[in-house]
Amino acid sequence: MAQKHNFNVEPVARFTGLNAAIRRPREIAYFSYDEDHNFRLDASSLRYYYPPALPCDLSKGFETFRQLDDSDDDHLDGLLEAIIAYEKEKGSKTEIDVVTWRGMMTKLMIVPFSKLDDWEMNVTLFQGTLFIEENHTKKISSREQQYSSAGRPGAMSQDLMSFWGYKFETVSLMPASWPETSREYIESREDLIVSNYAQYCSIVRTGFGKVKMILGGEVDAVMAFKPEDKSQPIDWVELKTTATITNEREHIKYERKLLKFWAQSFLLGVPKIIVGYRTQQGILERLEELNVQNIPDNIKLKGRGLWDGQTCINFAASFLECEHMVDYAADLADFETGLKTTITSDGVWRVRKREKYPVLEVLKVEESGHGDILSSAFVEWRTTGLQSHQQHLLELRGDTGLEASEPP
Repeated sequence: MAQKHNFNVEPVARFTGLNAAIRRPREIAYFSYDEDHNFRLDASSLRYYYPPALPCDLSKGFETFRQLDDSDDDHLDGLLEAIIAYEKEKGSKTEIDVVTWRGMMTKLMIVPFSKLDDWEMNVTLFQGTLFIEENHTKKISSREQQYSSAGRPGAMSQDLMSFWGYKFETVSLMPASWPETSREYIESREDLIVSNYAQYCSIVRTGFGKVKMILGGEVDAVMAFKPEDKSQPIDWVELKTTATITNEREHIKYERKLLKFWAQSFLLGVPKIIVGYRTQQGILERLEELNVQNIPDNIKLKGRGLWDGQTCINFAASFLECEHMVDYAADLADFETGLKTTITSDGVWRVRKREKYPVLEVLKVEESGHGDILSSAFVEWRTTGLQSHQQHLLELRGDTGLEASEPP
């Protein structure tokens, strides 16, 4: 019989007073996908922000959209390849508790205030680290269900509305900084072919409570320049579009959107979000710059109280490692079952959140191995390649009595 554990989400109030500590995200590595979506261990797809001319028709160019086919499951491959390069550079294994994409941590963080979400993740333990990926089959089936469901009469198609977001990026970004970009390029951005093939992915080291983690995720752009000093924060900017708010119902919908906007940016250390407000027909009318750090407080002071940022942080920290929740477990038999205390051997586990069901289910689906979560290149690197690389570095230094150690 498959092992199964539950982590109770409700009552949400028990997560409000914990104040889990957060480690500021710091970029340790990065990689790019180029215009053919080929992996490159460089910053060639880094983009720079410059505001678009308004008004702007976000539907223009839809018929020539170069849309990436993401039906294949890439697992954690790009992230793991970048970690290999990072470990080669520093000459030691990265001691970490969790490795995953930013999108997975976003889903986990917002669980207390996202009752309608329905998703699955795959998890495996390797050399003391939990590697978490999205269950690709569930992702594709959920998307197909969303796109096949009937929308409001007269509403734009899901494909077109998704395109609006990529169009907003195209008219707002540049491949080089402002001093290095021609006026002609800036003024012609509305006529460029829209493509979502190229991406810049930032990899950060961060932490929730006692849990140390590495997160990877796409970032849209940098405001002016990226500092060469890795200890300095990066002035990233995230671009989002939303419908112009005209009534109370739309305000509530926007406040719920802000939860995901905030969590996504917060996790990678993105300090600013540029929100583009559009009409129902996709005409971009105005821009607003949001300070990510201030969003939760603004929700408390001016919003409808639909979510709380610190509660999201506390929940995520508790789910990953809930030692500090013992006092609350007396009347909730399953409550102590966090991810680190549940998954202590190899095999493949499934984390499942079902719509309107206030429990995260953790169940073992494969008794051994790591499924396809880990690439063969990463497993080989960690089992034999890293040790050989360390020995090679020692020989180059002419010193066989020292071991490489991880920098602080």
